[in-house]
Amino acid sequence: MSQLRLSAVSYLNTKPFIYGLFRSNLAGNLDISLDIPSVCAEKLLANEVDLALTPVAVIPTLPQAYLASKYCIGATGKVKTVCIFSEKPLEEIRRIYLDFHSKSSVALTHLLCNHYWKISPELIPAPQGFENQISGDTAALIIGDRTIGLDTQYPYVYDLGEAWNAWTGLPFVFAAWISIKPLNPDLMEHFNKALKIGVGNLPELIKILPNMEKFDMESYFRDNISYTLDDAKWQGLNRFLNYLAGENGYNLYRSI
Repeated sequence: MSQLRLSAVSYLNTKPFIYGLFRSNLAGNLDISLDIPSVCAEKLLANEVDLALTPVAVIPTLPQAYLASKYCIGATGKVKTVCIFSEKPLEEIRRIYLDFHSKSSVALTHLLCNHYWKISPELIPAPQGFENQISGDTAALIIGDRTIGLDTQYPYVYDLGEAWNAWTGLPFVFAAWISIKPLNPDLMEHFNKALKIGVGNLPELIKILPNMEKFDMESYFRDNISYTLDDAKWQGLNRFLNYLAGENGYNLYRSI
């Protein structure tokens, strides 16, 4: 079996995938790096990896894109770890720092502000340390493990997965396994079986992960992150990509 070069997101929500991959018969054939979502996309574009858990907002910018797995990082409602944190309600927010870790969450924030919340704050690319600059009418979009515990620190928390669902009635796909060329079908069958192992053995995974104080990991994996890329998520993904691509369209091939 040939080697598979992977870039996967380094967050907690990806641990089931990593667990399944290293428990599978693919383990000895993996060259895997753990990166923030934006770097996953950069490595895919630079042909440094064959397959990446890619923020889906990148898809319209790729020369061609192949959806290589029936698993994703999605949410059917509250996602819990992609939120805008604020000291003031939405209508009083004047500035929002945008987390540089993920293009999908940034793009989703733009859409929600313009079309759902109907607000026009200044949207600012965030510098390092921006998490400490939430004050008054300045809010911040924060994603990933850095959000854990922040919901108790700020009076206003706006969950982007929940907002998208309220707006469209559809689930949201934050990241998907994308390649920019067709991959060996037999290899992809083994890959998907490995992901299934991880998603199907969450209790065993939780036992070996470090405990997070005041964070219900089991509830997070079960209720907030939805891993199967089913028809509803496919519809949600296409709705989001159509918003982004506009008249230019996009080229996503569903090779699963």
